Amino acid sequence: MQRNLLNKFYELKAQGKKAFAVLIDPDKVNEDSFSHLIALSKEQAVDFFFVGGSLITSHIMEKVIIEIKKSSDIPVILFPGNSLHLTNQVDGVLFLSLISGRNPDYLIGQQVISAPILKRSGIEVLPTGYMIIDSGRQTTVSYISNTTPIPHDKPSIAACTAMAGEMLGLKLIYMDAGSGAYNAVSPEMIAAVQQSIEVPLIVGGGINTAKKAQDALKAGADVIVVGNAIEERVDLIKEIAKTVRGFNERFVNS
Repeated sequence: MQRNLLNKFYELKAQGKKAFAVLIDPDKVNEDSFSHLIALSKEQAVDFFFVGGSLITSHIMEKVIIEIKKSSDIPVILFPGNSLHLTNQVDGVLFLSLISGRNPDYLIGQQVISAPILKRSGIEVLPTGYMIIDSGRQTTVSYISNTTPIPHDKPSIAACTAMAGEMLGLKLIYMDAGSGAYNAVSPEMIAAVQQSIEVPLIVGGGINTAKKAQDALKAGADVIVVGNAIEERVDLIKEIAKTVRGFNERFVNS
C-alpha cells in the first residue's frame, strides 16, 4: 500500500514544518486565470492541491486535475463530497469520515461504497477524521451532509471528537469551517485539538488573510487550507506562502 503522501504529512510534522494546501473547487474555476493560479502555486512552493467540494455540478473536475498535473509536480489530493466524485487521476484521496456529525451516510455509508473502487484504483488513501466547525453561517457542507457543526466556542467538544477519531485509527484530522465561512476556526479550538492528538492537524475555512493563516499556524495547525479567498484574489497565495515560510524559518532558527 502506498504511503508516500501520508509519510509526507508525518515527516513535515516531525520536522516542525507547516504546510500550505490550495483548495480548488472545480465549479468555481475561472479558466482564464487558472493557469496563473497553478503557476503561482508552483512558484510559491505550495505543498498540496486539494481538489473537490461538497457539491460539484460541473463536469470538468478531471480536466482540472489533468491541467494541474501537466503544469506542476505539486501533489493533487482529492477532497470528495461523496463517492460520485472519485477519480483515478489524483495522487491521493482524503478518505473522510465526518466524525463531528451523526449522519451514518457520511460516517461510514459513502465509505463502504467507495472502498472497492479505491482498492482497485491503487490511489493512496488518507484516512481522515473530518470535523465541521460552526463559522457563523450555514455552509454547503453542513447542509449537504445534514449535520450540525461543532459550536465555535466549544473547544473541549472538538478536542474529544478529534481524540476519538485518532483512537479509531484515523491518520489525519481535518477541522473545517466550510467554504465561505464568516469566521475561521478559532485559535483556542485549534490549540485544544492540537494538544489532544498526535496525528497531523489540517485546518481550513475562513482563512482569508495572512494574519488568520499565522494565527492558525501558531495555534497548532500543521496544514492550512485556503480556497474561497484565493478564488476571489489569487495573489493571496503569495501572502499565505510567505507567512508559512516565515513561520518555518523562525522555527528552524529558534
